[in-house]
Amino acid sequence: MERDSLNGDALLAAARSDAESFAAFYRLFERPVLGFFMKATGSPELAADLAAETFARALESVDGYDRARGRADQWLFGIARNLLGSSYRAGRVEARARERLGMGRLVVDDHAAHAIARLSGDGEEAALALAALPEEQRRAIEARVMEGLDYGEIAGELRCSRAVVRQRVSRGLGTLRARLAVDHEHS
Repeated sequence: MERDSLNGDALLAAARSDAESFAAFYRLFERPVLGFFMKATGSPELAADLAAETFARALESVDGYDRARGRADQWLFGIARNLLGSSYRAGRVEARARERLGMGRLVVDDHAAHAIARLSGDGEEAALALAALPEEQRRAIEARVMEGLDYGEIAGELRCSRAVVRQRVSRGLGTLRARLAVDHEHS
């Protein structure tokens, strides 16, 4: 992380006058920020919303970054922690910076949700929770998330409608999130 921090400092300093530098800064810290929010919330959708707002706020305040007060990664994660705290208190994710910048709401599909969930580092725990699901939900999630099949293909394989497959995936993912959140509370 030390090398990333040095790169982040240079990129953030350059971002004041170069949009591509901020894009590179975003690419450098996207995964760590998503992982931070995934561990904090247990929800890929919420993690994605919080990460998007964090980077929007960072972009808006890039001119206020002062290296003398801390490294770029510390500054960014300070924004993330403040946003997480205010979101907990408000009971929702604030989107003011995204709205000011004209950024729309993120839509997180099953594939993106799975990728974000992997960032939390709970692979074994998630695999155990997946195995504990009812067979029809487990199979629907495996086909959609792990095999990348579309809902029509899964419906054909499972001999049911697309709506039923969507429902199984949605319910299964909801159950997984709830189980993993409970496990984290007890650990």
